Amino acid sequence: MIRQCEPADAEGIYEVINDGASAYHGIIAPDCWHEPYMSREELAHEIASSVVFSGFYEDTQLAAVMGLQFVKDVALVRHAYTRTASQRRGLGAKLLSHVRSQTNRPMLIGTWTAATWAVRFYEREGFALVRNEDKAALLRRYWAIPDRQIDESVVLADGRWFRTRSSSDAGRRAEG
Repeated sequence: MIRQCEPADAEGIYEVINDGASAYHGIIAPDCWHEPYMSREELAHEIASSVVFSGFYEDTQLAAVMGLQFVKDVALVRHAYTRTASQRRGLGAKLLSHVRSQTNRPMLIGTWTAATWAVRFYEREGFALVRNEDKAALLRRYWAIPDRQIDESVVLADGRWFRTRSSSDAGRRAEG
């Protein structure tokens, strides 16, 4: 069952994120890894910054989470993780479908460049990598992350974002 997480779910969200993020250990740049991957304080900050988490529940246990955050004119998919024991069962795809249904805004996703499995997952779900020359500007505009993380990240976008960009590019070409 998928439902929006409540304040009482914070500890479960924390556990899922840190269990799921263990896949990054030894994969992402060592200076970007820390224990825990996301602290309780960082999670509280993300929730206070309007990241709304949805969770996939198996009975009463939270098995996977995915955040949605509205920033300016886009919706960001944030902190998408599945417990190690629940991976490869389609929970991420179900959650992504759920959060996509929550908005008509163009969607962006940031992830680690080295997390090739995550990039492939989002590509299978209809997202595409944005041009590398646009990546840093997007990460600075819509996310609050350190420059080092920007260096190590990619951004993927849905078709709505690419259509919006094509329209605005056409308008700029017409004006020029």
